[in-house]
Amino acid sequence: MKPRHDQHFLIDRNAVSKIVGAVDVQGRRVLEIGPGEGILTRALLEHDAKVIAVELDPALCENLALRFSEEISTGQLTLIHGDAVKCDLPPFDLVVANLPYSASSKIMFRLLDIGFETAVLMFQKEFGQRMVALPGTPECGRLSVMVQTYARVKPILELPPNAFRPKPQVRSWVMKITPREPPYPINDRQLYADIVRALFSHRRKTVRKALKASTNMLGDARVEAMVRVLPADILRARPEALSLKELALIANAVS
Repeated sequence: MKPRHDQHFLIDRNAVSKIVGAVDVQGRRVLEIGPGEGILTRALLEHDAKVIAVELDPALCENLALRFSEEISTGQLTLIHGDAVKCDLPPFDLVVANLPYSASSKIMFRLLDIGFETAVLMFQKEFGQRMVALPGTPECGRLSVMVQTYARVKPILELPPNAFRPKPQVRSWVMKITPREPPYPINDRQLYADIVRALFSHRRKTVRKALKASTNMLGDARVEAMVRVLPADILRARPEALSLKELALIANAVS
């Protein structure tokens, strides 16, 4: 079947085995986003997971409903036709998925917001490298900061294009993501997220200039307060050079 929505079907059964084996799924509620033709779905079911599969493509969803009609009838598989970025999701414990590349960022941020025990997710390699880029380095961005603030993340498998059909133009990484409490106290998580977004929208400017350029997002009074109370060395720094501790300090200065 021809893929839509930037989907590349995983066909490497050895990779499937390693992905499913990266976390104990037996008896757990496992969210799978973008099941495609169901190769990963089948492996999760064979490991006695209770799978919640969310598929955007109606034709793929129809085929999955036929292929897994027995598992759907017994309740072992819940198949949802919808967009995982915004559709309602039932409760789940784990996430195991080969994510559509184009939706990776939005899905990752949503999953962090909802919460989960462990996720084993496939990403474009370059996206995975951004996730693990160290704070304070030029490669670090909003994605790096938000993921590393709230989770431990590490690559566990690299796959070549021929592991998929059709072959993508890039290599892929499978990442294991385990949520954690932030390494530094954060008084207001929404404000922290807004400040990280604002700063990295102006990553080449100093923190002072980035904040002043973000009054529409953060509010005039809040920006004025941050500029007034933050240390001069932080205000002179560029957002891409900040550590997680310094980003938490900025957010906590006015919360």
